[in-house]
Amino acid sequence: MATDNFYPNPTPAGPESDLDMFCDDVLLDPYPHYAELREMGSAVWLNRIGMYIMTRFDDVQNALADWQTFTSAQGVTMNDHMNEALQGGVLCSDDPEHAKLRKILMAPLQPKELAALRGTINAEAEGLVDRLVEQKHFDAATELAEYLPITIVSELVGLPESGRERMLEWAPANFDCFGPENERTQKAMPVVSEMLHFALTECVPGKLKPGGWAAKIWEAADRGEIPAEQCAAMMNDYMGPSLDTTIFATGAAIMLFATHPDQWDLIRENPSLIPNAINEVIRIESPIQVFSRVATKAFAIDDIVIPQNARVLVSYGAANRDPRKWQDPDCFDVRRRAMDQLGFGHGIHQCLGNNLARAEISALLKALAKRVKRFELNSSKRHINNVLRGFASLNITTH
Repeated sequence: MATDNFYPNPTPAGPESDLDMFCDDVLLDPYPHYAELREMGSAVWLNRIGMYIMTRFDDVQNALADWQTFTSAQGVTMNDHMNEALQGGVLCSDDPEHAKLRKILMAPLQPKELAALRGTINAEAEGLVDRLVEQKHFDAATELAEYLPITIVSELVGLPESGRERMLEWAPANFDCFGPENERTQKAMPVVSEMLHFALTECVPGKLKPGGWAAKIWEAADRGEIPAEQCAAMMNDYMGPSLDTTIFATGAAIMLFATHPDQWDLIRENPSLIPNAINEVIRIESPIQVFSRVATKAFAIDDIVIPQNARVLVSYGAANRDPRKWQDPDCFDVRRRAMDQLGFGHGIHQCLGNNLARAEISALLKALAKRVKRFELNSSKRHINNVLRGFASLNITTH
């Protein structure tokens, strides 16, 4: 249902669709629907939620780059409640405020700091893979993919122990609440409220790990770089995105290599392909499928005019499989040059932690390539989420 933030005209210009993008069946297999939307036009009006959607690569990339026209400052989710809750964080801001906040959050993620972490990441990955390969049977979605984000990232963020174990529940609920006001969003709201309450009451000086990433936000407030009342909102930028996106990308990689053994052979023969393979995994199975923006002015794409104040979905998942951009877009090919895939975003809002995510996934794949000839996929179950795409379970046997 449209709200005051969205374009209220019941007969918008351009193509329209009655597709329910956020029902279980579509979330489980969105790609045929993305293909239909791409063919309908550069921007398609979704009648069920009163928003436009962009699905073509060039249009999505251009919108992400043009933050002056497609603003994040009015929120990047699809409901007013969550957009209001996230105000003050880096996701729901534009320059110059965004640049200021991003600088604070990026401080522990600079190349020098990440270089110091690589030894720890690689050692943890080697030990984990040794244990799992000895087991032979394991759940790659949990036992493999969750390990590094939980053991390393949650420790680096430095939350109080009382909340750290809840991060795996808070993160997907957070992303569910990025969706429209559907049943899934409403069910997740109490979990997100718990997370926000925790940020307000527990993520404070004296309770955070000294020197941790979260504590550094308060240090910025002490220096006068941000007001103290903004610190809680910025905690979400570490608590929400730091886990599930990396976890789901790792799971997707294992699923793809299990179902494309020829591609795993290429990795084993030439591990230098791993950085390229990570981009291809993100391209073909984008862990974040869609965010939204608001048009600050009327904007024409081809013969379609998106009106001022319309909320527009930018679909990374659809753009990353656009045949206008990619040859054989549904084909998984680790040799593909996919550096410009949009799964980590684009422009000023590119993912803060993408280099850390790459380091974690790379460490696991390198360790696996030395020990595993084949992944046998015994069973799998998708995690259904309004925004995220990934697996709840991936039962694997290694050979």
